[in-house]
Amino acid sequence: MKEKGKIYFASDFHLGLPAGTPPLEREKKVVAWLNSITSDAKEIYLLGDIFDFWWEYKLVVPKGFTRFLGTVATLTDSGIPVHFFTGNHDMWVGNYLTVECGMTIHTSPITTVFDGKIFHLAHGEGLGTKDNAYKVLLSIFRNKPLQKMYSALHPSIGVGIGLKWSLNSRLGKGINQPFMGEEKEDLIRYAKSVLEKEKIDYFIFGHRHLALSYQISRETEILILGDWIHNGNYAEWDGSHLTFKPF
Repeated sequence: MKEKGKIYFASDFHLGLPAGTPPLEREKKVVAWLNSITSDAKEIYLLGDIFDFWWEYKLVVPKGFTRFLGTVATLTDSGIPVHFFTGNHDMWVGNYLTVECGMTIHTSPITTVFDGKIFHLAHGEGLGTKDNAYKVLLSIFRNKPLQKMYSALHPSIGVGIGLKWSLNSRLGKGINQPFMGEEKEDLIRYAKSVLEKEKIDYFIFGHRHLALSYQISRETEILILGDWIHNGNYAEWDGSHLTFKPF
């Protein structure tokens, strides 16, 4: 890792989703962004739903994404750590992204310190939610025995089902919710619960598909990264300031 440089955060590329911008165009845009930050990147954090659907079999991985995966491998080979947080669309990762691309995988939120400031990082699925049906759905998705049963399906069937399910999701249909107010936003509710136990300077989330910087208190800021389906935003930490930028 470089001793000096900037730390970058992005999420919700949804690579492969045939909605919004064309999938190949979106992948090329993500690669262009990664190449644009290579010269000064100290670390890169990808906070979930990088792929619109990813199911990793023991000997098979989903077709495509060669530009993105090759670029990430080049970054990690050059000594730039790339962190991959699993999201609700790509939680079924194995060791391929680590072994072949050099990424560090995170399957739950983490708290870390950059330049004396405390960051809490997560994709965000299920955090702070009061929706019991969604909690049940996530528990099914995360169930190891059920995952092994699903992996028994031929890849053309298993991946085909996953792609169809993803396209029929609210995101695939282009449905987005505006900011609902502090009391109704799950991620803000979650952040408040974390702050009851520990001090955090910055929360950074994906998942919500809303590009938002929100000052939850005088000392704490929440950043929700938005998505790259139509536009593309990222956050940059330069050692003293956290900046939200479009690409």
